[in-house]
Amino acid sequence: MSAKAVSELSGKELLYRHLEPTGLIDAPRLLRLNEGDDFGAVLNDFRRQHSAPAEKLVIKPDQLIKRRGKHGLVKFGPINEIEKNFKEWQGTYVKVGKTTGRLRTFIVEPFVGHSDSDEFYICIYSGRDADTIMFYEQGGVDIGDVDQKARRLEVSVELDEGKMTPKDDELKALLGNLGERTSIVTQFVKQLYHIYKECHFTYLEINPLVVVNNKVHILDLAAKLDETALFLCSEKWKGRDGSLVEFPAPFGRDLTTEEHYIADLDSKTGASLKLTILNREGRIWTMVAGGGASVVFTDTVCDLGGSNELANYGEYSGDPSESQTYEYAKTILSVMTEGKPNPKGKVLIIGGSIANFTNVAKTFGGIVKAFESFVDKLKEHHVTIYVRRGGPNYQQGLRKIKEVADRLDLPIHVFGPETHMTAIVGAALGVRPVPAAPVAPHTTGQFLLSPERNTAGTIRNIDSSVDLRSGVQQEVKAVGKELYESLFENNTKAVIWGQQLKAVQGMLDFDYVCRRASPSVVASTYPFTGDSKQKYYFGQKEILIPSYQKMKDAFSSHPDATVMVTFASLRSVFDTVKEALTYPQLRVIAIIAEGVPENQTRKLIKLADERGVTIIGPATVGGIKPGCFKIGNTGGMMDNILASKLYRSGSVAYVSRSGGMSNELNNIISSNTDGVFEGVAIGGDRYPGSTYTDHIMRYQNDDRVKMMVLLGEVGGTEEYKIVEALKAKRITKPIVGWCIGTCADHITSEVQFGHAGASANAQGETAAAKNSALRAAGAIVPASFDDLGKEIRKEYERLVSNGTIIPKEEVPPPAVPMDYSWARELGLIRKPASFMTSICDERGEELLYAGVPITRVLEEEMGVGGVLSLLWFQKRLPDYANKFIEICLMLTADHGPAVSGAHNTIVCARAGKDLISSLVSGLLTIGDRFGGALDGAAKTFAEAFDKQQSAHQFVNEMRHQGKLIPGIGHRVKSINNPDKRVEILKKFALNRDIFKQETPLLNFALDVERITTAKKPNLILNVDGAIGVIFVDILRQSGLFTQAEAQETIEIGSLNGLFVLGRSLGFIGHYLDQRRLKQGLYRHPWDDITYVLPEGEFDRE
Repeated sequence: MSAKAVSELSGKELLYRHLEPTGLIDAPRLLRLNEGDDFGAVLNDFRRQHSAPAEKLVIKPDQLIKRRGKHGLVKFGPINEIEKNFKEWQGTYVKVGKTTGRLRTFIVEPFVGHSDSDEFYICIYSGRDADTIMFYEQGGVDIGDVDQKARRLEVSVELDEGKMTPKDDELKALLGNLGERTSIVTQFVKQLYHIYKECHFTYLEINPLVVVNNKVHILDLAAKLDETALFLCSEKWKGRDGSLVEFPAPFGRDLTTEEHYIADLDSKTGASLKLTILNREGRIWTMVAGGGASVVFTDTVCDLGGSNELANYGEYSGDPSESQTYEYAKTILSVMTEGKPNPKGKVLIIGGSIANFTNVAKTFGGIVKAFESFVDKLKEHHVTIYVRRGGPNYQQGLRKIKEVADRLDLPIHVFGPETHMTAIVGAALGVRPVPAAPVAPHTTGQFLLSPERNTAGTIRNIDSSVDLRSGVQQEVKAVGKELYESLFENNTKAVIWGQQLKAVQGMLDFDYVCRRASPSVVASTYPFTGDSKQKYYFGQKEILIPSYQKMKDAFSSHPDATVMVTFASLRSVFDTVKEALTYPQLRVIAIIAEGVPENQTRKLIKLADERGVTIIGPATVGGIKPGCFKIGNTGGMMDNILASKLYRSGSVAYVSRSGGMSNELNNIISSNTDGVFEGVAIGGDRYPGSTYTDHIMRYQNDDRVKMMVLLGEVGGTEEYKIVEALKAKRITKPIVGWCIGTCADHITSEVQFGHAGASANAQGETAAAKNSALRAAGAIVPASFDDLGKEIRKEYERLVSNGTIIPKEEVPPPAVPMDYSWARELGLIRKPASFMTSICDERGEELLYAGVPITRVLEEEMGVGGVLSLLWFQKRLPDYANKFIEICLMLTADHGPAVSGAHNTIVCARAGKDLISSLVSGLLTIGDRFGGALDGAAKTFAEAFDKQQSAHQFVNEMRHQGKLIPGIGHRVKSINNPDKRVEILKKFALNRDIFKQETPLLNFALDVERITTAKKPNLILNVDGAIGVIFVDILRQSGLFTQAEAQETIEIGSLNGLFVLGRSLGFIGHYLDQRRLKQGLYRHPWDDITYVLPEGEFDRE
């Protein structure tokens, strides 16, 4: 939702902050009261921060309630009466219109004494082409029909904000003669409109506006801001105390805990997650994918008599992750299964249109997990589930649902795109039979191996003599008439803004299956990369498409490109499109981004109209012209393109707002006619770049289009232009129309449906009113969306019978190779892997260390030792073992600059080498002579212990073999001057309160030390030996390793890894120290070198 209402208090604070410096207004301090507040305490706090409030005050609820004065919800009087009013009102329920809500939030402000003659009315609201300022010299609750009385001034949208300023003569005509107040009101209106633009208001009404003592007073305020402009206005949308503006829920729609949770999830993802709980006790629950589809399913529930039992409205879309879908589904199921079971049971409708790019299997994976979490509750509440979905990988997704139904013994009915989208609703409500499950065609992710689906009367009579490659090419040439502002043909070329490799490859695959002679994408442009060539496939052939850093280079190098598809983000799309509109070759720009600020969109529309460029979007998937061209991800994956016959032209053209619903229209039209001629999703924002009428009139003027389909929706008045065109006979071709959002008439509280523009602000903007008007004007309007396909088929068959449409021979499309990555995801192929790993997996929702999610590693505070145990040993070692690992790393981190590894690192650093080179130089010295004794000590002591040798026998055997004992001996330390590091290790390992296991090998090593030190005091157990034997004890005595695993761990060098990892810390320290000290190149002094050269001279021959 873009236009979002703000509370009166925050709206006033915002205006006061920007208007107070002008000196035009009286800007009193406002007091906020919430249900449960201590009136006296809040008042005292107010006095401390500001000053004593006025003697006479006004109190009113601040919950987006219209006409509060008419409903007795505005009171004024001294403080004691205001306190009384607050106590009487708080927590009570009142009915306003059809809506009943609880009074929770209040605004208190000073009473402004005035007469009726001091009151005025002003309202500013935004339209597609202009802002309208309404003014009337009378205001207040008894103003009457202000739409009829008020004068209007329209300020046309301009690219230059400075030009969007009302002129003095225009303001004079608007305001009239206000006597001595004329000057201040004129100045106020100028300033107010400036703030309106700057702060991206979409609606601002002040009634009454009072002028007394040469000051303007804002008594009552209603305002909406364009929420998508937050990134532009984050600092502007603040009150005088720095608090952010409040966007309260509509009256009667206090957000529940679950709604707050989903709203928070939604704010943290690029996907869309919406939930509105309408009736917690309801029997009918929905979980629908897609903004447009969510409205259609809700419509159908209401149209079939289920409005009283409808429990929720919501949608998930934009390719949410599996975990996000799980959280969404879990939240719905938690509310659905609370309380006592309903004797009639409950139904859950999991629906959606045919997705364009959302991975259905991935999202259904989250839903399956939710079923597993709530299986007992679902059975207790006798929940029956109906599923219908299509889109990328839908086969695997539906298979997951069927498998969980069998495994958990849940009553789940599963359908794919072969079933009409809303056919499951009637079955769920028990008013229509469960649809027959058709035999699905043998499809894969990008192949249609049995293309009998959706033939709809076309003739499959393949003549082998037909030139398949040229068939579509010749179709355009055979029209023999002007192409009537056709946007796309089979030679249309496009430039893509952004690094959308998957979308580009999808366009090229579509080109190939349409038998285009050349790819539609000729270049891409992206300012954050240099010029390059990017590799794609055109059929089986690899091709290179240039990518340019500068947009001007892309268009100057490809003057035949007439379309730009921009995937720029909402923050950069305005500047991107504005630049694109400077290139005269462009005829079409498709804006995919959602959340583009409305003021920016309006300016782009203005500029595009001046340049004669058609904009599709924002907030769209794009459009498609079968056999010719498709925008980005339109049409979904190749299996849907093939199943919906989008590779060749049909006779039916459509226009809709929703991208997902446009894909559903492709399916419906191809199921009931000879297919789609062209389809455009204009986008879900309030101000789409091009309108329904723009495209319907193009279709009307194109002889290749025989009938049209319009899918409108609640909100706005654009559909009435179609009505007028029908009445004026400017539209003469058959048009089947339906406006979604009829459910709005059945829901008493205000709900934002689907898209930003899907909100009725007047009776004429309701879907029911539009459907009635279309029907009266001569359009074919079904009884509900459920019957849309039937009406389309009926009209198509009429046109075939009278010869208007002559079905063409069905020519099978060429086979399109499937990308390896997608084929693998679908499980269609297998390939021996070049690498194997068993310690880490980064592919899923969350990084896994040996199967343990990284969040769990952090939450359970496993530490570095725990991470190392997972990655090195694939075990969750006990806490004492993890602590031992961390002690080892600390003790082995460094041993001064003189040892060979540190010395090498220092020399390398002083030679100007980088950190990695210097570190590696030091690490390469580690071996049997330096730092490599851990493995040796562990093996030697373990072998002796395993042979059950005594300490004396072991020492004697090593002496007899003439070998030193690894892990025994130190150059400096001795029994009389022990190594503190070893003492720390021994103390830790021998403390059974901490180290909760036996240490037989350490005990054996200490027995050996007693023998060796008796001979020579420096033959002590050194740090390498201590670490080695203690670690072997952990491997053998912790109970987590088998004997074979423990032995393998020793043999593969794991223990030396501890020294390498620990000493790397020190080596890096030495490198940084040398760089910090700015030490120069090291040269070893001569006097520290003994030169030994051969004496005499060699004979020379």
